[in-house]
Amino acid sequence: MRRSQTSDKPLTPSMDLYDSLHRRFGWEVPTHFNIADVCMRRWAERPATARRTAVIATAPGQPDRRHSYRELMEQANRLSNALAALGVQRGDRVAIVLPQRFETAVAYMAVLQMGAVGMPLSQLFGPDALEYRLHDSEAVLAICDQPSMSALLGVRENCPLLRGVIGLDGDGTPEGMRADLDWSELLAQEPAEFDPVATRADEAAVLIYTSGTTGNPKGALIPHRALIGNLSGFVCSQNWFGFDPFDASAPSKAVFWSPADWAWTGGLMDALLPTLTFGRTIVGHNGRFSPQLAFELMQRHGVTHSFLFPTALKAMMKAVPKVRPSYRLKLQALMSAGEAVGDAVFAYCRDQLGVTVNEMFGQTEINYVVGNCARLWPAKPGSMGKPYPGHRVAVIDDDGQECAVGVPGDVAVHRLDVRGEPDPIFFLGYWKNEAATRGKFTGDPASSWCRTGDLATRDADGYLWYQGRADDVFKAAGYRIGPSEIENCLVKHPAVANAAVVPKPDAERGAVVKAYVVLASGHAGSDALVAQLQSHVKGMLAPYEYPKDIEFIDALPMTTTGKVQRRVLRLREEALAREALRS
Repeated sequence: MRRSQTSDKPLTPSMDLYDSLHRRFGWEVPTHFNIADVCMRRWAERPATARRTAVIATAPGQPDRRHSYRELMEQANRLSNALAALGVQRGDRVAIVLPQRFETAVAYMAVLQMGAVGMPLSQLFGPDALEYRLHDSEAVLAICDQPSMSALLGVRENCPLLRGVIGLDGDGTPEGMRADLDWSELLAQEPAEFDPVATRADEAAVLIYTSGTTGNPKGALIPHRALIGNLSGFVCSQNWFGFDPFDASAPSKAVFWSPADWAWTGGLMDALLPTLTFGRTIVGHNGRFSPQLAFELMQRHGVTHSFLFPTALKAMMKAVPKVRPSYRLKLQALMSAGEAVGDAVFAYCRDQLGVTVNEMFGQTEINYVVGNCARLWPAKPGSMGKPYPGHRVAVIDDDGQECAVGVPGDVAVHRLDVRGEPDPIFFLGYWKNEAATRGKFTGDPASSWCRTGDLATRDADGYLWYQGRADDVFKAAGYRIGPSEIENCLVKHPAVANAAVVPKPDAERGAVVKAYVVLASGHAGSDALVAQLQSHVKGMLAPYEYPKDIEFIDALPMTTTGKVQRRVLRLREEALAREALRS
């Protein structure tokens, strides 16, 4: 993009800038494209950038370790050679069951540069979840460290195509719990040179399983070109990450950190891969998240850009309400996604973290398509934002027609961008599930809308406002209720750390609003607090939105990507209602 402003004329966010960016934007997708090439090889093979830090590896009780792009490539080359010797071929699925650590980046780069397909699996998965994904994907090899070894070895008998397991940190492990192959020994035997495969841009790169509301998880097959489709959103949501096309004299140093698990889209496609794409440094922390840890990591490593889930930001807001002078941060941009941020968290980020949080929306199949860029266009607190450059996004009804302003509908992304060219963000389809792939689209296959299953409204300025998942929105006494607004209202109360709102079956009204509330430290549940919270919501929202029932709970059920599992709570309420009828 050409420089359009000079350093002595600072940018003022405006809709004119947004419109100009969209008009000028066009995709450039080459016929051949490989994620490992742009994320690793082009930096490692240049003398000027080969020694630049790619990953800062941190873990509790261990010293920080810096790994360069050259080291990343050499280790990836050794692993690619080892995988090839083990029979891994182009298109084969290789499971990667690893946390945030340097070896995780090595594993992805090695698999991708040889034309195989990386399959990220979370360490939080139990045996059943691992077995289903390993069996369904027909994975030929798995790479893991010790926390996942027991579960993985326990299910391998039911995965006949899984030919081997490569293990990290196996020293001192009992004989029966060791992997087939040791990572360090395996790599030490292989050369540090490898000839990468020239993959097509639309060739499969990653297979990520998504958790649906019904049925088994579906494997979304992501092509190499999807990284290109991600970048306009990533750059905008990070206020021009790592470089500044509007100011040629601006420093290019950038350090990224996010607690998002690299086994999920949020960590892999929104953090690790785009950071490496721009040849910058990412902090990988192999440990549990805590608010104090987040602040300490950001301060110690001079983190300039981050992605923090709303649940993480809420915890940070409650634990450290006054950030300064306790912590000195260098944040230049902050993206948040997964749930609506709400104006309380929005204000906290602005006033205490010193940045305007850029909310983003996307999903595994079509990621990073909507959001804000506080540097270029005004952010509206609580809004999902506007379509990022290169993506045609609309709110549509059941017939595939665009909804009027203020009318809720399904957020959908068109296969063609605003210029009529194919949008590279799209997934290839669901693994071995053509019916589910067809069901995702509305209209002609070559020119159609892809439904996200998330509901939103559009305002007169084109901003989208999240209403919840299609299965989260419910009716109570004839009113259509979205949980996000009520949850945001509850979290503003000092006694509330987090909240989830679901329908509670009711014979007269069909359903009433019920809130599950996690209390902030120092507060205890009581009838008086219930009445206080109900009054709090009544005073801020519509009368029909206040929770008729409030239950205090130690922790909300969460997905591994930090989203509240309202479905779990909703099913609990339905089961309790059935029991009440029987009795």
